[in-house]
Amino acid sequence: MPCPGRVMPRPIRFVHVTTFYPPYHFGGDGMYVYRLAHELGDRGHFVDVVHCVDAYRLLAGGQAPAALPAHPNVTVHGLRSPFGWLSPLASQQTGRPLFKRAALARVLDRPDAPVDVIHFHNTSLFGPDVLAMGRSDGRAIKLYTTHEHWLVCPTHVLWKYNARLCEKPTCISCTLAAGRPPQLWRYTSLLPRSARHVDRFLSPSAFTARMHADRGFGHPIAHLPPFTARSDGDWREPGPRPHARPYVLFVGRLERVKGIDTLVRAWDRAPDVDLLVAGDGSERGVVAASSSRNPRVVALGAVPPDRLGPFYAHALAVVVPSVVYEVAPTVVLEAFARKTPVIARDLGGAAELVREGGGGECLYKDDGELLELVRRLAADANLRQNLGNAGYRAFEEKWTREVHLAAYLATIDEIAQRKLGDVPWQSPS
Repeated sequence: MPCPGRVMPRPIRFVHVTTFYPPYHFGGDGMYVYRLAHELGDRGHFVDVVHCVDAYRLLAGGQAPAALPAHPNVTVHGLRSPFGWLSPLASQQTGRPLFKRAALARVLDRPDAPVDVIHFHNTSLFGPDVLAMGRSDGRAIKLYTTHEHWLVCPTHVLWKYNARLCEKPTCISCTLAAGRPPQLWRYTSLLPRSARHVDRFLSPSAFTARMHADRGFGHPIAHLPPFTARSDGDWREPGPRPHARPYVLFVGRLERVKGIDTLVRAWDRAPDVDLLVAGDGSERGVVAASSSRNPRVVALGAVPPDRLGPFYAHALAVVVPSVVYEVAPTVVLEAFARKTPVIARDLGGAAELVREGGGGECLYKDDGELLELVRRLAADANLRQNLGNAGYRAFEEKWTREVHLAAYLATIDEIAQRKLGDVPWQSPS
């Protein structure tokens, strides 16, 4: 029986709004929302997730991959419009969730179960106007996480003309070069007006927060480090080796911006170490061609997340060769959680994570430096062990789900106290 006067917390009602969500997703942002929603559900909170099935089908086509396990406290709303792919295209062009507005409103403004926290993620194919939606009384806490650079870049990745890092915005010509229609709403006040409805912008990396400020985004962005699940079993008892020979591991989408073409070309000159490539995407043919001429390149295809553990644990290193400014690739944390060193291009949020994990000496700028790092790690077991231990210590300190959820919920409580005058889910009913 509760003690007299004791405040008993009640569950918080969350709504997460994201363009992509498993199985209708392409990687990091969708998986972050999935994991966060499930962690909140595990703690007894109620979570709704709203995502756009039409957007996934517009970009991916075909059938969605196999569904991941559901959670009893997480309700998923996969929005579909009778207009199909025209719905996300209309949002991309107008900046407004035209054909999805009514469905969004039904979840965001429920008088029978008022939402406490609305968390926006990748909302590119809902448009910035979605940020103004919510409870009619305005009492929901609103967050936005910058999983990409969409707020300041119409192609999301600051990759200019599909050829180089963006040093100065020339957005209309760059968007056309990327094969996308220009977004004229970006030259209006729509984004600044919509952004004013958000209580706190968050970024998984300090680097990305700085990039938004440098590109003129008008709101401060707080750094909330990312997380991944603990995997102690994988490094204590990793199970049998999934590959007989020594190997370096790549995990991710097979796209040019991920640097996969540079990686497989470099492997023609690599030492006697194999490269295992786990993933799928438009560059799968490049990987297949490299594998056919070089037996040390092994194409694994798409590997389910629950089967990746042994590949991480037995690798000499995990490599992140992205040629764009990554925000905070989870693959780095997945490696550190298994005491595996990470080699990364010295660029963006990936380099930030590697430095914080004590692996600054494992950053490279060109193929020659990459191959030298592979040689050093392959030849020096003590170096691998020291780097792996340093990465694991940083993971335990900064990137576990416990650390992340504590900071996340503390942020929400702080905003509620300031905005509402109290913290409703901790107040006596």
